[in-house]
Amino acid sequence: MNKLPLTVAVSGLNNTDNPGPGIPFIRAAKESGRFELKIIGLAYENLEPGIYMRGMTDAVYKMPYPSEGKVAFLDRIRYINDKENIDVLIPNLDAELHTVMISEKELGELGIKTFLPTLKQFEERHKSELEKFGEKYGIKVPRSFPVSSVSDINRIPKDFDFPLMVKGKFYDAHIAYNKEQVISHFNKISAQWGVPVIVQEFIKGTEVNVIALGDGEGNTIGAVPMRKQYITDKGKAWGGITISDQNMIDLTRNLIAAVKWRGGMEMELIKTINGEYYLIEINPRLPAWLYLAVGAGQNLPEAMLLMALGEKVPPYTSYDIGKMFVRYSYDMMVDLDDFQKISMNGEI
Repeated sequence: MNKLPLTVAVSGLNNTDNPGPGIPFIRAAKESGRFELKIIGLAYENLEPGIYMRGMTDAVYKMPYPSEGKVAFLDRIRYINDKENIDVLIPNLDAELHTVMISEKELGELGIKTFLPTLKQFEERHKSELEKFGEKYGIKVPRSFPVSSVSDINRIPKDFDFPLMVKGKFYDAHIAYNKEQVISHFNKISAQWGVPVIVQEFIKGTEVNVIALGDGEGNTIGAVPMRKQYITDKGKAWGGITISDQNMIDLTRNLIAAVKWRGGMEMELIKTINGEYYLIEINPRLPAWLYLAVGAGQNLPEAMLLMALGEKVPPYTSYDIGKMFVRYSYDMMVDLDDFQKISMNGEI
């Protein structure tokens, strides 16, 4: 089979204790066998490990922070595209998705394709809107209260019992057992990720997750549920196992059909002792543990790239149950010259 030449720009190279999906996405794409790949890494920090991982990228470019806006983003992408001729752009970080979505027209004019949720889909699943989302689509969701200032904490409904979850609008989540801890978590999270910070009911049960991919027409191209086996102090899965749970699969398929979700997603759920499922978060992109789905038989990055190119992709119908992943740290030796190039020139 002739391989399809493809230049793919991928962000999320922060393969640390708070990992991004970039490196597992690249691994999956390279293993698909469908493409002759040139991988362009997009980095925000000089010490993102993916910059220096040999064999992962063919070139790496520093990007302006998403807070700098659409103009800065497009200026940089045009510069990179002039040199690399990008076919598909895969943004992997929540904070950059909005900027990419509102730039799709300009990206299309450059010949750069994406495969992302619509702006409406992205906006309505925000943590601050999740209760309305649950009501609209018939999914149980913990009650939430948006907090934009310390004074707002005094207005949290009295029937919100401790413990409570305190969450950032992009990342970060902590349990609070009293009002003082709510204030402490609010100050920390808002300083890093801005407001609103979301205070959410704590649902007792087992956290389970589903990775999924929708085609934008209501069809689920792939879905793999897993249970976290080991969780870091940042709440990130450092080990997980695929599980057999048809209820989770059905919930995912029904939601994708109702929303007509386009692109990757991760549904974070709590399964109670009574077997009820509460949706606590929808991440609008493939998660950092996406390689577990690949190992279980569903190469969702391959399918996403093909759909970005306009191809019809048949849905995956099965996955391996009991497949585990375990993350590990690894010390790379890096030439100072490489670090200086990315620091001084913004590219390698």
